[in-house]
Amino acid sequence: MAFIRYQSRTANARGVYPGIFALANVLGHDGKYSAEEHAMWRAGNDWYNAAYPNPSDLQPEIYDHQSNPGAVAWFKDSAWHLLERVEPHLRLLDAHQVPWQKLESEDPGTVIYEDEVQVVVVPRG
Repeated sequence: MAFIRYQSRTANARGVYPGIFALANVLGHDGKYSAEEHAMWRAGNDWYNAAYPNPSDLQPEIYDHQSNPGAVAWFKDSAWHLLERVEPHLRLLDAHQVPWQKLESEDPGTVIYEDEVQVVVVPRG
């Protein structure tokens, strides 16, 4: 099985590469979107929130920087219903010159959470 992640091209202050949802959310919360972009962002987030579990709702400590340094989520390549709806978020990032990259891996790190569509991993050394 392969895993897919869309993330920033640059690390944040903690050395983590934020995912595209986090990047898009920063723009939205900072009021950077036009009315049309805001509606697209909200509709996308609402759809994703209903479509699959949020690991931190199930395990609140999952992204704790002390317990799980660098923890990030990856889609399973079988989660096509989720992957094919990523494009609007990527267009929002492109429109606001936020650089992103697509990663693919068969072994993205040590799995600390898994469900049918995603894993959360701590990258290895």
